[in-house]
Amino acid sequence: MLKIYNTLAREKQDFVPIKPNKAGIYVCGMTVYDYCHLGHARVMVVFDMAVKWLRASGYDVNYVRNVTDIDDKIIKRAIENKESISELTSRFIAAMHEDAERLGVSSPDHEPRATQYVSGMIAMIGKLVEKGLAYAPGNGDVYYSVHDFAGYGKLSGKSLEDLRAGERVEVDPYKRDPLDFVLWKGAKEGEPSWDSPWGPGRPGWHIECSAMSEELLGEHFDIHGGGQDLQFPHHENEIAQSEGAHDHPFVNYWMHNGFVRVDDEKMSKSLGNFFTVREVLEKFDAEVIRFFILRAHYRSPLNYSDQHLQDAKSALTRLYTALDGINAENAGIDWDASPAKRFREAMDDDFNTPEAIAVLFELAAEVNKTHSAESASLLKSLSGILGLLQRDPRHFLQGEAKGGPDESEIHSKIEARTAAKKAKNFLEADRIRNELLESGIMLEDGPQGTTWRRN
Repeated sequence: MLKIYNTLAREKQDFVPIKPNKAGIYVCGMTVYDYCHLGHARVMVVFDMAVKWLRASGYDVNYVRNVTDIDDKIIKRAIENKESISELTSRFIAAMHEDAERLGVSSPDHEPRATQYVSGMIAMIGKLVEKGLAYAPGNGDVYYSVHDFAGYGKLSGKSLEDLRAGERVEVDPYKRDPLDFVLWKGAKEGEPSWDSPWGPGRPGWHIECSAMSEELLGEHFDIHGGGQDLQFPHHENEIAQSEGAHDHPFVNYWMHNGFVRVDDEKMSKSLGNFFTVREVLEKFDAEVIRFFILRAHYRSPLNYSDQHLQDAKSALTRLYTALDGINAENAGIDWDASPAKRFREAMDDDFNTPEAIAVLFELAAEVNKTHSAESASLLKSLSGILGLLQRDPRHFLQGEAKGGPDESEIHSKIEARTAAKKAKNFLEADRIRNELLESGIMLEDGPQGTTWRRN
């Protein structure tokens, strides 16, 4: 049985869906005012992996990943760029889709945008006000009263006193408690606004996910995911809103992926130490980035460096090399077979991709030894569940020229080397081989002639 580490329970728990054989999952997506960085890429890849495994395990999955398209940062960036908010967000949503596609991330079943669900947010805020869990102090804003929700702090594991002592909260004379958070922001001049019972304004950040998940998955669903940084306050506040509004559990399993770190600091735009997906793609193949992310357990910190990406490239190259020249096909998996069984056990243990990938390397060693098409097909099929090894091995191994010789130059040198060998000019043949090797091109001589790959 699949076990998931539930942040709320602080332990691994058997996954028992609310409805048999169905799984509803909501993941907090991007705030679209800039290009995605590797932290965003990790969220997309990790939960794409989880959804793929749920589906491979026979679950009918309804996967929702939202887009925040109205936010203080978005408004500020649009003003700086002298463009409309819709122009800004449309451009970066398109860029996000391009990055996700290159990383092999499948589209979610639903990708709601906050601006499309404002009426639902207003309705939920109204319900919270009626129940005494929210208040409107008369300045156009509406706040959630954390003191009046008995369960506040259960996701972060902190009491209200701990949170008050540990959090720096902006002073607001209209708040009853410094920890109270905004549900509705009164309109400011020049900002987009919607009509509401409290006057024109726009929703706060936290309320959007409560309203959108309810609309698309119901008041109570299986899995809610996101980055570790969202555990508090965002996800804590979602629980307060949704459970406060409906008086029953909101989510059964909370999943949080670990940070991407650079020099032992979290990668983030606010710290200015981030690398966009596009910047990294200029140096590394997209599948290498996906492999780099999945080679670490999703809850562990992921340390970024070019050397770690290079190591991931070398490891992925070994897997593709095992498949090169063998007729491997995606086929039905015999889960009773030892490698498949161990792969399943790893993935059922809280999506333990490092252990699952270790099984792939064992299979690759078997393929290298036996050249078995059956073992190669199992390697390809299991890898496909992780979104790996689905390309023609030659395509990956020869790769894209990133500063080295292009394909036509390589073939020209191979032809010159072949001619030198025929003329028994072995010194020249070796010189050409070494010249290519220094450029990162490895030649492999075989019965069918000479092939090459980028080293």
